[in-house]
Amino acid sequence: MSKKHQTPVQESTLELDRDLRTGFEKVEHFVEDNYKPILAVVGAVALVLLAYLAYHNWWLPSKEAEAQSQLFMTQQYFNKGDYDKVLNGDATNPGALKVINQYSGSTKAVNLAYYYAGIAYLNKGEFQKAIDYLSDFSSDDEVVSTMALGAIGDAYGELGKMSDATSYYQKAAANSQNEFTAPMFLMKAGMAAEANKDFKTAKNAYEQLKQKFPNSQQGRDAEKYLTRAEMQIK
Repeated sequence: MSKKHQTPVQESTLELDRDLRTGFEKVEHFVEDNYKPILAVVGAVALVLLAYLAYHNWWLPSKEAEAQSQLFMTQQYFNKGDYDKVLNGDATNPGALKVINQYSGSTKAVNLAYYYAGIAYLNKGEFQKAIDYLSDFSSDDEVVSTMALGAIGDAYGELGKMSDATSYYQKAAANSQNEFTAPMFLMKAGMAAEANKDFKTAKNAYEQLKQKFPNSQQGRDAEKYLTRAEMQIK
C-alpha cells in the first residue's frame, strides 16, 4: 500500500513503530556503551540489599538474643534493689551500662537497660544521670512507660526543678489512667506545683483527683489540698 493510500490512523501507527524502534535502539546503544558502569551500579545495589537483609534477619536478632542473655542477671539485681550491680554487674555478668555500650544496635535489650540504669541512678541519688538514662528509654508498655516518666519527675524534684517535675508528673498521670498510677502522679504534680508557687496548676491537679479518682487514697485527700491551693490563689 503506497503512502498516499494510507489512512491517518495507519500513518500514526507507523510513526509510533518508528519512534519505538528508535527508542529501543538508543537504549541498546546506551547499555552497550555503559555496560561496565551499569553492572557496577547493579552489583553495588545488590550488595547493599544483601547487607540490609543480613543485618535485620541475622545479625540484629543474634545480637538481641545475646544482649537479652547478658541482661538476665541485671534484672535479678534490679528486683533485689542491688543498684550498684544493676549498673556495673559482677565478676561474671555485665551490668546495664556495659550492655548499653556493647549492644547499642539491639534495641529491645538496650532500651530496657536504659530503664534499669535510670532507676538505679535515681535510687543512688545521682539524679541528673537518672534523667539522662530514663530520657533515652521508651516503651509501649503503659505501666513501665508511666513509671519512667514519674521517675524523671522525681529526679527533677530532687534537683529542685519543680516546674520540670510538675510537667513529668502530669505526663505520667496522662499516660495511664488507671486507679493506681494516675492518682499518685496527679497528687505529686499538685504538690510539686505548690512547691513552685504555681497554685493554679496545683488546683487543676487536685480537681482532677477529686473528679476522676474519688475512691483512691489521693482522691479522698484531694479536697483539703484543693482548698489550700484555692486559698493561695485568693
